[in-house]
Amino acid sequence: MVIKPMIRNNICMNAHPVGCAVNVQRQIDYVRSRGTFDGPKNVVVIGASGGYGLASRIAAAFGAGAATIGVSYESPAKGSRTGTAGWYQDLAFREAAEEAGLVHRSFIGDAFSHETKDQVISAVKELMGTADLVVYSLASGVRVDPDTGEMYRSALKPIGRRYESITLDGKTGTLKSAAIDPATDDEIEQTVKVMGGEDWNLWIDAFEDAGVLADNAVTLAYSYIGPDLTFPLYRDGTIGRAKEHLEETARTLDRRLQERGGRAWVSVNKALVTRASSVIPAVPLYLAILYRVMKEHDVHEGTIEQMDRMLRERIYSQFTDGAAVPVDEAERIRMDDWEMREDIQKIVHEAWNNVNEENLAEHADLEGFQRDFLQIHGFGFDEVDYEADVEI
Repeated sequence: MVIKPMIRNNICMNAHPVGCAVNVQRQIDYVRSRGTFDGPKNVVVIGASGGYGLASRIAAAFGAGAATIGVSYESPAKGSRTGTAGWYQDLAFREAAEEAGLVHRSFIGDAFSHETKDQVISAVKELMGTADLVVYSLASGVRVDPDTGEMYRSALKPIGRRYESITLDGKTGTLKSAAIDPATDDEIEQTVKVMGGEDWNLWIDAFEDAGVLADNAVTLAYSYIGPDLTFPLYRDGTIGRAKEHLEETARTLDRRLQERGGRAWVSVNKALVTRASSVIPAVPLYLAILYRVMKEHDVHEGTIEQMDRMLRERIYSQFTDGAAVPVDEAERIRMDDWEMREDIQKIVHEAWNNVNEENLAEHADLEGFQRDFLQIHGFGFDEVDYEADVEI
């Protein structure tokens, strides 16, 4: 069938399998262009089919030659409905890893469940013996407690007051107003249950109990802070409360793992276009402005540039030599260092305060934002013939 993007309310409802494969191959090519590095050898990525999780898996596999196990919750094609982007990207990774002779296995299932954890532990024993890097990069709006069966749903809301802002309609490239009412206490608690560190801790507990966590293992989870422009909705909102829990979990895990030569960190990453960020009020406009500024200053990075730099230059260039990995006052790795540079943020703030419908194209990288939005779903690649009939 011929596949065109189906976009509703800034959400793309389908994916292009050929474009998704191109997305994966471009990331592999980037890592290979930088050569090999001495990094992790046995890697488990929880949330491995897209974004920072997929980029982490690619950087470890094709940069350090690591054996990898990926966990994701994706859907194949059904009837005339395409599979999810993550389904096609996981398939493309597996095909490339197979061709490169890399050890790999993927699990499609509920990462919150005991069953999936048990399956992954069995695979670690079979393929690796022990894992020396565990990446927790799960992005889910819903979590079912594996013991009680209770379902929790996250909410993207401010806390204590209503939030109002301008934002960017990614489909039309126009500005519009957005407003969100404050979260209830229950919504805050449920968001922490879904997006906090509880399940990450359960994964590490399960690995330790099964004896499949290497003595010198590193575990990572990912977060975002961002500028004060988005604080009311993000860092000071329900998601921020969950990220605070995630960071406290990292500090607790770190104290445990250091006793056996390992470490646990949260990496604060740069703002990028994702399925989630595209629908967060104010964030699309901030991203479009940020893209323009960072590209003009030659410091723009995508997911693969971030994760390759983190593993290659921040963690394994230091950790394997016994040196201290640079962290901030809250013990977080800051991969958003270029985004949060004072000169970058000064220009972004000035543009934000002056942008309107007439000068939007002058202040914001609309083309870059829209292209990235399409490409995470397999669309918008020049080398793909989107008029061709493809097998889904």
